[in-house]
Amino acid sequence: MAATTGLEHMICFELYATSRAITARYRPFLDEAGLTYPQYLVLCVLWHRGPVTVRDLGHALHLDSGTLSPLLKRLESHGHLRRERGTADERTVVVHPTESAQVLRLQLADLPRQVAQEAAQGAGLTLDELRQLHHLLQRVTPA
Repeated sequence: MAATTGLEHMICFELYATSRAITARYRPFLDEAGLTYPQYLVLCVLWHRGPVTVRDLGHALHLDSGTLSPLLKRLESHGHLRRERGTADERTVVVHPTESAQVLRLQLADLPRQVAQEAAQGAGLTLDELRQLHHLLQRVTPA
């Protein structure tokens, strides 16, 4: 029998370990596309919302500008997005997906479903149980 560590009683640890396990399932597909998981999340927001301000992107991803700026810079250097200053307020920066991002969207379109299905099967969960877990996590995560 393995010695206990106290971690098995911490919800935060289970969420952390689960998050790492799920993102690891994305890694082979994202590596092939030349993306990190956080970069992929930025693109997901752009694919669903279209052009968005940096501020709104940060809110959607629960990231501050210090974390978001390097992600945007890297994605821009790879040609997946472009940033432009707002016309009404130059302090506002709008992020636009490029054609390259749209190609990645088609390439990775089925990835969330595929990863969810693999994760559910690996954990012995039904897809309905996985949906319930997703719903519960959305309730726990601050808006």
